[in-house]
Amino acid sequence: MRNDATDKTIVFSIPDNRDESVKTILTTVYNSLKEKGYNPINQMVGYILSEDPTYITTHNNARNLIRKIDRDDLLEILLRNYLGV
Repeated sequence: MRNDATDKTIVFSIPDNRDESVKTILTTVYNSLKEKGYNPINQMVGYILSEDPTYITTHNNARNLIRKIDRDDLLEILLRNYLGV
């Protein structure tokens, strides 16, 4: 027996205006990691997968900046941009 309440798809969306703010933050974090001699992509992937802020340097307030982005929002934005949709 199927339960119709559990068979429904939940719609998830974020405001489009968040994209530019997220891009600005990610660019700042990327540049801060690079300035400190880290591999920015590896560090940012580590942060995204674990949500452990110690993957991100405190240089230029990067650690505090990236924590302003909700991980679900970030993943949605990254996927939309990668897929061009």
